[in-house]
Amino acid sequence: MDGLDYLRFALALVFVLAMIGLLAALARRAGFGFPAKSLKPGGNRRLSVVEVTQVDGRRRLVLVRRDDVEHLLLISPTSELVVERDIAPRANFADEIIKTGAESDGAET
Repeated sequence: MDGLDYLRFALALVFVLAMIGLLAALARRAGFGFPAKSLKPGGNRRLSVVEVTQVDGRRRLVLVRRDDVEHLLLISPTSELVVERDIAPRANFADEIIKTGAESDGAET
């Protein structure tokens, strides 16, 4: 084997490792990761993620519910910040809209 073969081998190795890293980053961005739902049965969970919203390319707002109390977190790759805590969870939003609509209809007649 001459030096050209070693160079070709090194470049192929770098290419394969770069492809693995790229696919892992894409999978993580798409939401694939540790299956947290497999840890506990559905009815016995105290902790759940209610909603996740992407703020920008690096930060996410996450609404977490624990024991019927919600907490709003700002998560980035380097830090976590509690934006608001001890939020009382709302009833179903669709039910609130229907209820509000029924009240306004009753007020007009």
